[in-house]
Amino acid sequence: MEALETDDVLFERRGHLGIVTLNRPQAVNALNAGMVKAMLQQLAVWADDDAVATVLVCGAGDRGLCAGGDIVAIYKDMLHGGTETASFWADEYRLNSLIARYPKPYVAFMDGLVLGGGVGVSAHGSLRVVTERTRTGMPETTIGFVPDVGGTLLLSRAPGQTGTHAALTGAHLSGADALFLGLADHFVPSDSLPALAEALESSTADAAVGRFAQAAPDSALAGQQEWIDAAYAHDDAEEIVRSLRSSSPEAVEAADTIEAKSPTSVKVTLASLRRVRGLSLEEALDQEYRVGLRCLAGPDFREGIRAQVVDKDRNPQWKPPTLAEVHESDVEGYFASLGDAELGLAGLAGWAGVAVEAQ
Repeated sequence: MEALETDDVLFERRGHLGIVTLNRPQAVNALNAGMVKAMLQQLAVWADDDAVATVLVCGAGDRGLCAGGDIVAIYKDMLHGGTETASFWADEYRLNSLIARYPKPYVAFMDGLVLGGGVGVSAHGSLRVVTERTRTGMPETTIGFVPDVGGTLLLSRAPGQTGTHAALTGAHLSGADALFLGLADHFVPSDSLPALAEALESSTADAAVGRFAQAAPDSALAGQQEWIDAAYAHDDAEEIVRSLRSSSPEAVEAADTIEAKSPTSVKVTLASLRRVRGLSLEEALDQEYRVGLRCLAGPDFREGIRAQVVDKDRNPQWKPPTLAEVHESDVEGYFASLGDAELGLAGLAGWAGVAVEAQ
């Protein structure tokens, strides 16, 4: 089976290395439906190809691996009451699961911007490489959405409450921060990536990465963990904000940031992080799919994209506008079963089940 053809993602084999290049540099390689489907199919092919020992994912251009999903396409779909976004997410989450279960080394060059969906195609891999240029994170609360692509699970596993801080504030994080959070494995200077890619053509993935990896700079986030753990220990967003406001100047700044986000997104994100503990990736993706479809139906996701990307006035009008007006029953509704529309990844049996579903 050959992969779907699209110029937006390129596939090639060099030596025993299969290379996936996200190829929309003008959009910082934002993922669209065609790219996700093509990756699903090509990764399934390479998994059974003895000539391919290792897979590498990287981004075209010099701005980053991937700035996330194509939210302009999602906005247009919402305006027209379409179903394309739900289908896109279903395929994207299958891809995230496929990467996490991939039977061969999957190396991700997390250079430059790696946001949202970009985290999904990299941080579930087996060898995740960051650089001094890495700026990563899950900024979904800024656009009235909630971390997805398995991001809730990844951030729930971060040291202490640092993942909660990253999720609620939507902060951009350095490569050193990504290593601290558990989103990455190795630090390699960006100018060494071409030589590392060449080494991967003939060496084992571990040996090649080990040859170029260096000690990472200190993580700023690690240095803030004490006040983060204290403030974010609460399961109530309003209590978190109150705790932040009684702490350090950095904590007060975090409180200001959170209160500028969609109140609904903040509360649903916090609930998602608490609920996802102990779940498998597939169970987490199923939960994120439920929440995502509820976000599509609500007002804030559309308004957030409008304010940030379409009109760019940076002045979203959230509904409701404050944390206090988002009630527990409202939050609970985001997690209710979708019935026949459930994604159902948790019911698949191992790598084989995911691969078959992907095809």
